[in-house]
Amino acid sequence: MDWVYLDNNATTKPAPEVVAAVNHAQRELWANPSSVHRLGQQVRQKLELARQQVAELIHAPPRELIFTSGGTEADNLALFSVAPPDALTFITTRIEHAAVREPGERLAKQGATVVHTEVDRDGRVSAESLQRLVHEHTGNSDNTHTTLVSIQWANNETGVIQPIGQIAEAVREARERAAEQGQRLKLLLHLDATQAVGKLPVDVARAGCDLMTLAAHKFHGPKGVGALWVRRGVRLQPIQLGGAQERGRRGGTENVPGVIGMGVAAQLAGAFVDDHAAIGRVRALRDKLEQGIRAALPNTVVNSGGAERLWNTANVGFPGVEAEAVLLGLSEQGVCASAGAACSSGSLDPSPVLLAMGIPEPVAHGSVRFSLSRETTEAEIERALEVVPKVVGRLMKVLPTG
Repeated sequence: MDWVYLDNNATTKPAPEVVAAVNHAQRELWANPSSVHRLGQQVRQKLELARQQVAELIHAPPRELIFTSGGTEADNLALFSVAPPDALTFITTRIEHAAVREPGERLAKQGATVVHTEVDRDGRVSAESLQRLVHEHTGNSDNTHTTLVSIQWANNETGVIQPIGQIAEAVREARERAAEQGQRLKLLLHLDATQAVGKLPVDVARAGCDLMTLAAHKFHGPKGVGALWVRRGVRLQPIQLGGAQERGRRGGTENVPGVIGMGVAAQLAGAFVDDHAAIGRVRALRDKLEQGIRAALPNTVVNSGGAERLWNTANVGFPGVEAEAVLLGLSEQGVCASAGAACSSGSLDPSPVLLAMGIPEPVAHGSVRFSLSRETTEAEIERALEVVPKVVGRLMKVLPTG
């Protein structure tokens, strides 16, 4: 079966150059990069070259990059390492990826103050609400307390891009206000940029953040490797112990083949995000998919369709049917999509992200995410437009929800 793969926010196909680099590393660069002998140091040089390549993708100093096992570990490292829970105020949203949402729940149980800023119907953060919360929870802070703001740059389910400039400005304004009052405010901004890196131009300095998460397999790199960028001067207490790797911030022998593959993927992604014509081509395919589905199924809802979104993401609600049934029907016809985050697959509950946005439950229950990549073809979209209306139309007749 020739698959039409429209699940690229879950993972992307590794680029051929990445596969070749990983295979070469497995064959030739297998020594431990922490060893002092020449073979080990040759591997160390390749690992540091990859660090530089990844850092260039987000315009960051290489020494500020910590390699991890992926985006989830990077998010956890950011959230659990900046302060003890009983000395932490954590400000976030209810539409974050589970890698932020679930650590937030644990932090609350461990004594942290956890508050959520508002989002609108399209899933955009209210800068005014965030500013109000930051002011409220940093007004009486002292040097022993830390406030951490964590926002997902681009949502993995809807593709909505947050107003990062306004968010960073709210954090910066709170710091300036504290300085004017003679306070030394510990206020940090973490951006989960897992879906943004490789799709949008990313510059850590312009973003105005202190920590940033990224994962290789979201931009045609290998799985099992990611990174956390940490601004110089931000101190972390490592949560993974067992060695002095990554400058003592993340113990354990590095995943050298994965890191090298991530470096190659970063170079390819850097060239792509600067190619406006290539991005425009895929955006046009995404729009064609949405418009074709809505023409065939007039009751269809495009969730967050009025907001600025990633060029590759369409979250489509089919009221009256179950998303799981739609996905199974599509899969039988060779079309791959998903309902919500891949990490939550298997759940029959509607997406907590969509519900937190205020989307009605019948729509949320029937919402499916289609996510394209830079490799998606027009023929694949045309095939999807043949399959999706047939599958959904049949389900509306034989398996309608109450």
